[in-house]
Amino acid sequence: MLRSVKVIENYSCQAFDGDIGHVEDIYFDDEDWVIRYLIVNTGTWLAHKVLISPMAIGEPIWQEQVLSILLRRDQVESCPNIDTAKPVSRQQEMKTLGHYGYPHYWGDTGLWGATTLPGAHATNHPAKQGAQAEGKNAKAGQRHEEDMHLRSCNQVMSYHVHATDGDIGHVHGMLMDDETWAIRYLVVNTSNWWPGQKVLIAPQWIKSINWVDEKIYIDLSRQELRDAPHYDADDYPNRGQEADIFKHHERRPYWAQPTENDIDTEASYQ
Repeated sequence: MLRSVKVIENYSCQAFDGDIGHVEDIYFDDEDWVIRYLIVNTGTWLAHKVLISPMAIGEPIWQEQVLSILLRRDQVESCPNIDTAKPVSRQQEMKTLGHYGYPHYWGDTGLWGATTLPGAHATNHPAKQGAQAEGKNAKAGQRHEEDMHLRSCNQVMSYHVHATDGDIGHVHGMLMDDETWAIRYLVVNTSNWWPGQKVLIAPQWIKSINWVDEKIYIDLSRQELRDAPHYDADDYPNRGQEADIFKHHERRPYWAQPTENDIDTEASYQ
């Protein structure tokens, strides 16, 4: 199911043995467009912020705005101290994931390493997996230590979005898949161009991002977006409505896996 990334902010985070704080921001991977960490403000308990991976999150209690964290408070308390005000390096990620006993998510075919769901890693108790995971992560970290691909969702919210023929508005929000934690759409407010409307942009349609100038360039025209199915901000689209959006733009849906018969026709989705 699709959910707004904004709604997760301020959610309470409950470990096995008590509260650890609330979500203050979210980091996503700008290569795969997947949420990699929650930035949890621990308040007066630790007096600093910590990174919590979706691999450590159980079934959220959406109605009560609570995230179940499959960790103990002492595990969170002893995690590596990271300055979330600065870019997080791959080496710092290695230390954090290794501390909790989770494998690295990069270097494999799935969104979460060898799997598509972050929760698959939570079935292994961190205390049993720690040494093995840390060793694997250290080896991979040698090749990716300086890679910086984590971005703050809060910072991207104000970025301006440009179509092939002009500005269309700014990022107003993001919609995520609550099973894979993948960001499926940017919600773009078109108020300066098309008053009273919002449109959905899939990350696959982005040509480039200028992180310095805070601008996103997409491979769609203004008219394509004006003629596309409208987005109702009060109701997340279901799979049928999503299919209509991709069909309108003549793009392959993210849930459709290419087959051998698709190789010669892939250009029709570009």
